[in-house]
Amino acid sequence: MKGLNLGKDGDSIEREQQGSSNFSLLARGDGSEVILQTIEKGKVFYVYPSEDAETLEFFYILEGECTSSINENNIILKQDDYFYLQQLQDSVFFNVLSDIRMLWYTTKPAFHLISSVISKLASVVKKVEEKDNYTYQHSGRVQKYCLQLAIMLKFSKERLEDMYYSAAFHDVGKINIPEHILNKPGRLTEEEFDIVKRHSYDGYVLVKDLYYNNISRIILQHHERLDGSGYPYGLKEDEIMLEAKIIGIVDTFDAMTSDRPYRKGLDATIAMAELRRLSGIHYDAHLVDLFERALILDGILKPVE
Repeated sequence: MKGLNLGKDGDSIEREQQGSSNFSLLARGDGSEVILQTIEKGKVFYVYPSEDAETLEFFYILEGECTSSINENNIILKQDDYFYLQQLQDSVFFNVLSDIRMLWYTTKPAFHLISSVISKLASVVKKVEEKDNYTYQHSGRVQKYCLQLAIMLKFSKERLEDMYYSAAFHDVGKINIPEHILNKPGRLTEEEFDIVKRHSYDGYVLVKDLYYNNISRIILQHHERLDGSGYPYGLKEDEIMLEAKIIGIVDTFDAMTSDRPYRKGLDATIAMAELRRLSGIHYDAHLVDLFERALILDGILKPVE
C-alpha cells in the first residue's frame, strides 16, 4: 500500500556498529529519523545539547537499565521509561547496568554522523580486542571516567566527542607490541619498556587519518606529564592538551587498581593517595580533585570526613 512501510525480522535501512553499541536506522523522512540503539552492560553513553535549539530527541527504553547522576542524585531508568531532550543546557552521562535496547527519535538527521565516522573507528578497536583483551576492558573503564570528568568540565559537543573516542582508543597503538611483552609476568627490561612506550606514537599514526579532529593528538600525549617526565616528547604544563591530562590520570588509576600477570591491583584508596602525592607534579591538581569526586559519587571511594 502506498505510504505504508513495513519492517519485519529486524529489517532496517542501514546498520552501523561502534564497539559495544549497534545502531539500526529504522525510518527517515522530513528530516526526522528513528534509530534502534543497543548498548552492552557495563558500557557508557552520553547525550549533549543540540546545535539547533529546536531539535527534539526522544529515547524510549525497550529493554535493560541505565543510570545517570542528575544533580548528584543517581536516577535509574528501565524498561518502558523514557527521556527526551529539547534545549538541553548541559551534557548528561549514562552508565549501562544491563544490556539495553532503546528507540531514538530525532527531528534532525543524526545517523549519517554515525555511519561516516564510527564504522572506520570500529575496525581499529576490533584489531585491539584481538591483540589484547585487557586493553579493551581497560579502555572501557578509562572512557567511562574520562567522560564523567569532561561533563563536569562542561565540554562542548565537539570536545565530548574527542574525549569519547580518544579515551576509547588511547591504547590502540599497543597492537604493535609483541604479545610476550604485553603479557610478561615479570618486570620489563629497559629495551622492552622502550617498545611499550612507542604505543602512544603508534596510536597517533593509526588514528590520525581516520578522523578529522584532535583525537590523534590526544592519544599521542596521554603519557605526557606536567613536569616533563612523560613520553614521547617530554611535554610540560600547558603544552599538554586538557583531554590528554584527563586520560593520563584515569589511565594511571585504572592501571594501578587492575590485576595484571605480574601483580595484584592496589586498593582504590591507595591508588588515589598515589595520585594525590603526584598532584601538581605529574597530574593537574584540579583534575585530580574532580576525579576523586567522581569516584566518590560512584561509591568507589568514601567521602573524606
